[in-house]
Amino acid sequence: MIIKKYIVKNMNEALTRMRYELGKEAIIISQRKIRDSGVKGFFKPKLIEVTAALENSKLEKQNNRINKNNEVDSFKTSLNSIRDIIEKENNKSKEPTEENLKEEVREIKDLLNKVIKNTNKEVKDNIVESYLDEIDVEKALVDELDLTSYDKIEDFKEDFKKLLYNEIKIIEKDLVGKIALIGPTGVGKTTTIAKLAGRLSLIEKKKVGLITIDTYRIGAVEQLKTYAEIMNIPFKVVITLKEMEEAIKELEDCDVILIDTTGRSSKNTMQISELRAFIQKVNADNISLVISGTTKNKDIDTILKGYNKINYENIIITKLDETNSYGCIYNIIKKSKKEIAFIATGQNVPDDIKTPSKEEICKLILGEEAIC
Repeated sequence: MIIKKYIVKNMNEALTRMRYELGKEAIIISQRKIRDSGVKGFFKPKLIEVTAALENSKLEKQNNRINKNNEVDSFKTSLNSIRDIIEKENNKSKEPTEENLKEEVREIKDLLNKVIKNTNKEVKDNIVESYLDEIDVEKALVDELDLTSYDKIEDFKEDFKKLLYNEIKIIEKDLVGKIALIGPTGVGKTTTIAKLAGRLSLIEKKKVGLITIDTYRIGAVEQLKTYAEIMNIPFKVVITLKEMEEAIKELEDCDVILIDTTGRSSKNTMQISELRAFIQKVNADNISLVISGTTKNKDIDTILKGYNKINYENIIITKLDETNSYGCIYNIIKKSKKEIAFIATGQNVPDDIKTPSKEEICKLILGEEAIC
């Protein structure tokens, strides 16, 4: 965190200096009245000591502004140099030639045009970048559009909406056979399994079986067992590969077998290999990767890369009710190049899960709609 103190006459002066030096993201953390040093300070109005701070995470954005300001400062320096040259020439000769004056004007115009061009580009960049930051979309992923070409954010939104509609893929097929859910710890796999089981058995009237290999997390087995008893569907707990084979055989008359797996760190290759062995033994008809909508953008890459070894086919995005921005949906789709199977929008079983439409996903990403 950067911390700076300002001795000013009033708060307007403090705010002006803060915004110029630290940017609009800076915050005031304290202020107090002080007297100027020396005896004369007793006869003068009190000054204000303002302490301001800027978080390190926001420093990079400010650097871009500072770089642009440096160009303006460079222009000012050049302008001052020109002024000095003109003054020197005027001192040498009271009557500067018309040709010299024209040359000086041309140089000033060139420098002004350069600054104006850079300033316009900065404004355009900031319009789109600020919007993408607001909706939590990674700027680098929007590589099909020239972000510097937009004067109005409405024009960018229109083009981005068309891009989203073309890139979003929704899987539209019935769930049948053996369905395995994989993903990191804490993304809501067990609750998602329960929602799918309720939807398939209570609404679609299919015969459903449940298997869990998540014996590591305290309460996971009991949680799923309780759901199975409420919905009156068979439930198996598996620890070894041999038990997995036996459980699959016992549930072979089911229309759908839902398999809840242990949450594994995508960075732990040994755990991922162990999970892959169970999935291969299942010979699943569908493997869905479950990712929370609250996942940090920088962690999405790690998760997708780690679980890519299990050859998942589609994505289930959960916990969208726990965030106010949905740009991570685009980031996940773009990086995984997979279809969306379901989105989970709450804790209610079996209601808060659905297969979304393209229009719904587009509106969520663009911030035009929200999940209450």
